[in-house]
Amino acid sequence: MADNAEAQPWIRRYHPIPDVPVNLVCLPHAGGSASYFFPVSRALAPRVGVLAVQYPGRQDRRHEPGVPSIGALADAVTEALRPHTGTPLAIFGHSMGATLGFEVALRLESAGVTPLALFASGRRAPSCHRDERYHLLGDREFVAEIKSLSGANTHLLDDEELLATALPALRSDYRAAETYRYEPGPPLHCPIHALVGESDRKATVAEAQAWAGHTTAEFTLHTYPGGHFYLDEQAPRVLDVITQALTARHLSNTGK
Repeated sequence: MADNAEAQPWIRRYHPIPDVPVNLVCLPHAGGSASYFFPVSRALAPRVGVLAVQYPGRQDRRHEPGVPSIGALADAVTEALRPHTGTPLAIFGHSMGATLGFEVALRLESAGVTPLALFASGRRAPSCHRDERYHLLGDREFVAEIKSLSGANTHLLDDEELLATALPALRSDYRAAETYRYEPGPPLHCPIHALVGESDRKATVAEAQAWAGHTTAEFTLHTYPGGHFYLDEQAPRVLDVITQALTARHLSNTGK
């Protein structure tokens, strides 16, 4: 059972684990929700706990306004994670969630909490800027852009009622992602593992490789067949990367 949504509006734990050794904070893509990571939570339990982040403006938080900037979103997520920082944690973010994960990791490190790792999926490095303005398109063009990325649930946008409900959160997320500007500063001290689809038009392999410049620690690059939502087909391989990296890092930190 997930955590009570009223008490924990930002965090969902679908498979709570007593005395969990490591938590993986999962940050969805633009328009995504915490439930996207339910299968991840199920697959990783009981070795790794999953803290799936629920952004405002969707599902049980659909009546809340979206957060208009990555910075404000990172502030809110970091604050929501404070009760969980007594347990080692890592961060996984896909697309917009990867940029958000980077900013959350910076804030955690500033507060003295170094994540075990940042897994940056389907997103170019923060220093690789593109001038994208899809959030300013009309509804028809905006929805066509989203559908072109071939996510698992894009067919739901064919339902006019569901589309009307989803559009405000989608636009808010796209605005946050597209208006984000990286401010040069000290790199992270945690490892970064970049993951990308070989034919992802939103993040090239070269742009994913550039994540290496954002950490003083280990960097790895993992490429997979597929486009922006390569995750839908490559989940078992991605979970193997996460499990192996977290196991090695946790054992290193505990001296075992």
